[in-house]
Amino acid sequence: MINNFDDFVNKLQKKIIKKDIEEYNKKIVNLYYKSHNWGKPPKEDITIFEERRGGLKNYFLGLYLKIENGKIIKAYFQTDGCGVMVAAVSQTMILIEGKSIQFAEELKTNVINKALMGLPEDEKHCIDFTIKTLKNLIKKYKGEI
Repeated sequence: MINNFDDFVNKLQKKIIKKDIEEYNKKIVNLYYKSHNWGKPPKEDITIFEERRGGLKNYFLGLYLKIENGKIIKAYFQTDGCGVMVAAVSQTMILIEGKSIQFAEELKTNVINKALMGLPEDEKHCIDFTIKTLKNLIKKYKGEI
């Protein structure tokens, strides 16, 4: 009985992933199922953070950065958003980790969209909210707010 159930679950999961890839693309689906740096790190691994609710769907987004000498050593996140939101934030963390604060400050939505191999127009709000949160976090780090 358990083998039948396990087989059923595995087949169902493969169908879901296949449908997701058809709707979005493999890059987005992979980042959703295997996100980069998901979770809130311990306090000693946080130099600055920003937690807010917003965007088109009022998602929660927490960004947590470890910064040393103007360089982002680690970039973590949490969100209660959809799979596309998870993928957008995850891709952003990949792009900024190991880079300077200036690089992160100048990061544009089109760069993230290209790295994700293109989001549908009605999902680009996820990137917009991610960038707004990141820019606010950087302003906070620089003492501008």
